[in-house]
Amino acid sequence: MMLLRNPQVINKGRRGNVRRLIISLLLPLAMIAGWISVTRCVYAQGVAATRSIFKVGEKLTYNISFGKITDGGFAELYVASRGRLSGKDVVEIRSRAKTLGLVSAAFFMADESRQVFAAPDTGLPLYIRKVTNDGPLPKETVNNYLKDVTSNFDLLTVIYKAREAGGIGTYPFLEGDQIYTATFQTTGSEYVKTDGGDFDTIISVVQSELFTANGIKEFKINFTADDDHIPVLIRIKTAKGEFRASLLAVHVDEPETAPTPTPKPVVVPGPNGTPRPTPSPTPYVENMPLSPELGFELGETLNYSISTVGKPVAAITLAAAERKLFQKRDSLLLTATITGVEPGTTAFHSGDSVKVQVEPDTLAPRWYESAFLTKIPGLNQTVTFDQRTGNITFGDPAIIDGPVGTHSLLSLVYAMRSFNLRTSKDPNSPVNDTRVAVFWESRPYIFTLRPSNPAEIIVNGEKISAQQITINTGNPQLDGLGIKVWLTATDRIPVRFTFGAYTADLIARTTNHSK
Repeated sequence: MMLLRNPQVINKGRRGNVRRLIISLLLPLAMIAGWISVTRCVYAQGVAATRSIFKVGEKLTYNISFGKITDGGFAELYVASRGRLSGKDVVEIRSRAKTLGLVSAAFFMADESRQVFAAPDTGLPLYIRKVTNDGPLPKETVNNYLKDVTSNFDLLTVIYKAREAGGIGTYPFLEGDQIYTATFQTTGSEYVKTDGGDFDTIISVVQSELFTANGIKEFKINFTADDDHIPVLIRIKTAKGEFRASLLAVHVDEPETAPTPTPKPVVVPGPNGTPRPTPSPTPYVENMPLSPELGFELGETLNYSISTVGKPVAAITLAAAERKLFQKRDSLLLTATITGVEPGTTAFHSGDSVKVQVEPDTLAPRWYESAFLTKIPGLNQTVTFDQRTGNITFGDPAIIDGPVGTHSLLSLVYAMRSFNLRTSKDPNSPVNDTRVAVFWESRPYIFTLRPSNPAEIIVNGEKISAQQITINTGNPQLDGLGIKVWLTATDRIPVRFTFGAYTADLIARTTNHSK
């Protein structure tokens, strides 16, 4: 059901102020890896090691709910890089919050992102860029403190300062054109369960004249009780109801670095005035070996027999086919192809295929194509993933937002081979479940990978120790298939897949070392 509401009317007056304030408050708990197109901060070479309140590469993903609406939006907070800006040592933080569905249509529509360059030692902002996309045109505001240093935080950096202090303290911050103070005071402890895990937390009540003036009755943050003080739950009570942002996932990746620039050739005259030749840039080498951390080699081919009720119906081959330039970037091509079909089979057709071009180190997809003879809507697609902005393009002109690092089904199959899939010690508290954003048909879903303890199974007549991974997708159609994957306990090879009435068992694995 879609409720039509003029966003121009919704945004007027006091309601618009409250709406913008709430989204600004949710930004520091900002889902889905980091989602705005920004100029990357050049990673510092030779920067002295400085103790910082920021953990470069830390990405916190949240689900936003409102009242009984559990899927009201997303938020993400990402410490993207550390480097230098106008000669100053800085840390780059990105955040975004966006409402979806009924909340966006009936209560308010919001889509706001921030990029902040902050001083690593004090945490004070040096440059703030905020973009609001809730009107006809994007609205951008910039605060530049690179020359005239400020002593005030913004709503994003003040959260980090509070984390450093364990959820206590009073801090000045600038919002709009006015300076306010935010006072954090711990009021006790609480055991919190979220989709991102279970946590012992301390409750911090936040008070500010800004909140009172805008009708916010209560503002609480639950910080983890460990040294990281991660905000796992935020609650904002208003006259309209309660907003909650709860943790979906915590991920820490390597800090992003800008590529080393290739110097332009300089012609230096020789003693007789003849120009001396300069060496050419190192040429790109195709099919370079993959990182051993990925769990598979370039040129690996996996052949499976697909059966139903014990009767073979088709054969499928998965391959890490080649590593070459794709759209002028180093890319790994992964493929899945139906290579044979038994007579009378209608569910599969010889030549049905899926191809995905991925970043060779992270396996994040850049381009995806599926081609099937079966004409099912959403099955035959060409999809482009922009890993800088999170934009996912399919069809014309369909563009949607997704978390940075959103996978396709095929890239997920390969990526899970390097995931930490250890089982939880407490079966009633599955804190080791892995959550991954995966694009399917027309939107990204949060897939949950739940590992079991390794056990012996029979595959192609051979006894193998393998770990069962149960995949819950949040999509009723896919979840109805009961998707499961078995990975060998030692070298993480997928030896079995089950989906609906079908089972795919590995019958051969080869590696082309000439790749």
